Amino acid sequence: MDVATNRVRATLSGVPAPHNVQLSPDSKSAWAVLGQNAQAVKIDAVSLRVLGSVPTGAAPAHVIVSPDGKRAYVTNGEAGSVSIIDALTLKPLTTVTVGSHPHGLRPSPDGRWVLVANTGSGSVSWIDTRTARRVADTPVGKAPAQVAFSPNNRVAYVTLRDENAVARIDVATRKVLGKVAVGPGPIQVTVTPDNRFVLVANQGTPERPGTALSVIDAAKFSVVANITTGTGAHGVTVDPTGRFAYVTNTYANTLSVVDLAARRTVAQVPTSRGPNGVSFSPLQPAGGGTRNLALGEPAGGDHGSHH
Repeated sequence: MDVATNRVRATLSGVPAPHNVQLSPDSKSAWAVLGQNAQAVKIDAVSLRVLGSVPTGAAPAHVIVSPDGKRAYVTNGEAGSVSIIDALTLKPLTTVTVGSHPHGLRPSPDGRWVLVANTGSGSVSWIDTRTARRVADTPVGKAPAQVAFSPNNRVAYVTLRDENAVARIDVATRKVLGKVAVGPGPIQVTVTPDNRFVLVANQGTPERPGTALSVIDAAKFSVVANITTGTGAHGVTVDPTGRFAYVTNTYANTLSVVDLAARRTVAQVPTSRGPNGVSFSPLQPAGGGTRNLALGEPAGGDHGSHH
């Protein structure tokens, strides 16, 4: 989507059950997991060509790239593990066992840690990126879905889907500092670049969908706004200026553009069915329209999405 016009610039089809999508730190590549294929795929963000794919564990959920761009990490929901991949050669390096049904994960800004939300274990796992080992688990609450670090590296946040809350963790001690209530079924979370606000997308359920982005004042750790987006708010990212947030509305099949200064949704962009992850790039793709990447289906047919 072109953020200058809030119009869809290009659509990449032929991607079986994509879930999370993440730009690399240099924004030159976009990564996605192929849920049905148990693969991660790397796409050139300008030419929109597939640069390669790599096998993961069963039911991959999220993929992220380390701050130095050298490693990719994928949560394997059914396998209870994280795949570590050489982001340049697309070779699998190792697999780290974490908690049950890991979902979201993020690297710390200094690149030292990868923090993993284990929805089935009620915990987050800490992976030391220097040794590629899990060094600790922090119990956090019911169904942690995604994590986010503060830009200063001191605090981590985790959404608790089945508590309708967000927990705050001290990175140095790995202890939970407190919780704050948000909307129903919070999923993705991010922090604004100035470290002032924590943004939480509240998805809810199909029967009782969430419709808002909760804005938490990071210093006070209290909700200061609930901005209506659309039904099933799931993914959230923020532009580098911190002015606009972008929220995928899974049940509404839209992407909301949220003006954080005005604290209101200023545009609704139609998407394909069930939009999920969302990421921001300063680079413009060279082409537009629809392109079939033809990444194929796995043996055994359609297994559906688990997320």
